[in-house]
Amino acid sequence: MRVEDLLQADGAADESVPSPPKSGGGTAKVGRTIQSVDRALDVLEALARAGMELPLNEIALKAGLNVSTCHHLISTLLKRGYVGQNPRGRTYFLGARILELSSSRLRQFDLIELAMPELRRLNKDTQESVHLAVMQGHDLTTLAKLDSPRPVRVDTDSVGKANAAHATATGKAILAWLPETEIARVIAEKGFTRFTPETITNIADLMENLRLVRRNGYAVDLEEFQPGVTCVGAAVRDHSGAVIGSISCSMPTMRADEENFDQAKEAVRKCANALSENLGSPKEQGR
Repeated sequence: MRVEDLLQADGAADESVPSPPKSGGGTAKVGRTIQSVDRALDVLEALARAGMELPLNEIALKAGLNVSTCHHLISTLLKRGYVGQNPRGRTYFLGARILELSSSRLRQFDLIELAMPELRRLNKDTQESVHLAVMQGHDLTTLAKLDSPRPVRVDTDSVGKANAAHATATGKAILAWLPETEIARVIAEKGFTRFTPETITNIADLMENLRLVRRNGYAVDLEEFQPGVTCVGAAVRDHSGAVIGSISCSMPTMRADEENFDQAKEAVRKCANALSENLGSPKEQGR
């Protein structure tokens, strides 16, 4: 099974163009951008700066676009809810979808606040490093962590995790509950970085591993992200049952004997379920 077998193009690709150098001292790294996305963001930023409803021609002027291009972009943004329209004045304003995205970001801070008591309990019960993570777009991001109080401990955030969803317990605990097409999109964008000889590097093995995550109710990382580090993670769900993040416990492999690791698995599942219940999710999700 290949990523291409799961992920099909849903439209013609936009022309990519080099990003302009950033102003200021030093030499900026030039990347590749999608021109139509840049222009759509210019439209949204123009509306945000205006602080009021604007007609099409003024938006085009402020965004540096011709009216025809601006109209096509606004039509798309309007359809997706990122722009609203006043039918009487034929003027446009930022749509409700912008507020939804902003609210989602604020909820992440609420998630940290809600999670900390459970994270502290897990940290105390296991005496190991614990983490709260979410997917931001296709990036795996750690929102909170508590270190092990033991002299010998691991710091699994010393290396960036953005492209490590396939190689970490926190990442796999989230990926397991995504649609296969979305998993494929994550892999298509982030790739199968090989962090250690144990890292999963193909879609077939990953999908089988995620099947076990769904069956067991937890994910494991057996030295897949860092040599000498073993982790277990479990999904966190909101009131609708949707997976919004994950909890994990990381320990040196030398301490991950069968008894300790089994205890960590149960503690992590218990922690994730408790946090999920606090968020309004039904009990014992993911089993």
